[in-house]
Amino acid sequence: MLVLLKSVSVTAGMTGLSRIAGLARDIVFANVLGDRAVADVFFVAFRLPNMFRRWSAEGAFSAAFVPVFNQFRGQYTHTQASHLLALVLGRFGLALLVLCALCVLGAEWLVTLIAPNFRNHPAQFAETVALAQLMFPYLFCVSLVALAAAVLNSCGRFGLPAAAPIVLNLCLIASALGMLETLAEVPYALGIAVLVAGVVQVLMLLPALKNQGFLPRPRLRAPDADSASGCRRVLQLLGPGILGQSAGQINLLVGTALASFLVTGSIAWLNYSERLLQFPIGVFGVALVTVILPELARRRDTPLFADTLDWALRWVLLICLPATLGLAVLAFPLIATIYYHGNFSERGVAMTAAALAAYAFGLLPIVWVKVLSAGLFADQNTRTPMRIAFVAVGVNVAVSLALFVPLKHIGLALALGVAGWVNAGLLLAALYRRRLFRLKPGWEVLVIRVAAAGVVMAAGLWYLQMPPQEWLLMPVLERGFYLLGLIGGGAAVYFMALKLFGLELATMWRRPA
Repeated sequence: MLVLLKSVSVTAGMTGLSRIAGLARDIVFANVLGDRAVADVFFVAFRLPNMFRRWSAEGAFSAAFVPVFNQFRGQYTHTQASHLLALVLGRFGLALLVLCALCVLGAEWLVTLIAPNFRNHPAQFAETVALAQLMFPYLFCVSLVALAAAVLNSCGRFGLPAAAPIVLNLCLIASALGMLETLAEVPYALGIAVLVAGVVQVLMLLPALKNQGFLPRPRLRAPDADSASGCRRVLQLLGPGILGQSAGQINLLVGTALASFLVTGSIAWLNYSERLLQFPIGVFGVALVTVILPELARRRDTPLFADTLDWALRWVLLICLPATLGLAVLAFPLIATIYYHGNFSERGVAMTAAALAAYAFGLLPIVWVKVLSAGLFADQNTRTPMRIAFVAVGVNVAVSLALFVPLKHIGLALALGVAGWVNAGLLLAALYRRRLFRLKPGWEVLVIRVAAAGVVMAAGLWYLQMPPQEWLLMPVLERGFYLLGLIGGGAAVYFMALKLFGLELATMWRRPA
């Protein structure tokens, strides 16, 4: 497991740099766009290609392609594996081109779907549609990046694919800062930056693919029966995978659509807070799943499959439970320090902090869902996660409709967490039913120790932080140093409390007996 932990660390490190760049991007956005109508326009328009990217590329494609590609590399020659990649690249690429064209043509309908109340504001609606049409070709580029990353991950190369998103963030930062004097033009400049970033990300991964010997010309016709069979298997797994992955995006769409009926700024508040929630998910959760999915696929028919899954779930608890408590307790200081600049209002700080505290409730189950889904994906089962994900969608819709009137945007954030817990519970039950997984002994003691250490940490943070108004009056650098001190001190207290309560981290590195 030390090898796995090293791979997770490398991936998490590069993903961490990407998330830091993303955080810098959000700081610039808060300074330039603030929480005004122009911010709502950009976030709605960017969510559309981003949504389709996650459907067609990120989780779904890796879940379908990596197990089959690993099987080919293990059972067939390098040439046959390359033939499979060429066929998938050709057919997947053609489907993406068609999808991008349809999205550009249907942009008005899509914007109406994601933000229906924008129809009542013609200028805002027209601007959002035009911006979405400008950015949709990004979907094609970033989906090719996802394919390249899946190939490199299968070959044990994790760092460079994890670093690719840094390019997008740097392009957006440069674009926003370059348009400070002409706020009306910022959304279009950002749209062009998104397209440039997509092309650059593709180009930066090509040399690594060539070094691995996997840079074939795209094919639409199969060169042999084995590659045709493998491609069919990928597509069979990809369909349910896309539908399952779309469930999470539907949850976000529901939140955005309902938020469009709330006061101006609600979409921006949810977006800024959700971006902070994605920081620990990306740095730890995505990194962990990226590494263990190929490992689980290789260990599919061995006892190490269940051991690897159990090891990953324990690490999620160890890292994400204190992160949940930290996000909830430090929500206002985090938002005030990161976003309270330029055009971002005091009210925006309070509203975004409330949303972040509500979103934090869903951090632990969201990462557990990623790990548990990886267990089923490695077993080449994408249908079960799909069905469970749509049950979670139903829960999210019901809770969102029940809470968004009394709690406004905070209720929409809470609904995502409720759906996450339902999703995680059903996935765990599915793994049990299929006899793929059983929790190893010691979970009860681990939960008690981690929860106790987390409560000690949260109590210390609560006692040491200042009243909200004092955070807003502090200079920016002073805010930052104070917040870093709280985070560093909280982490130190947490790990010292773990040791005091009898948990040795060295035991977490090894495979459970």
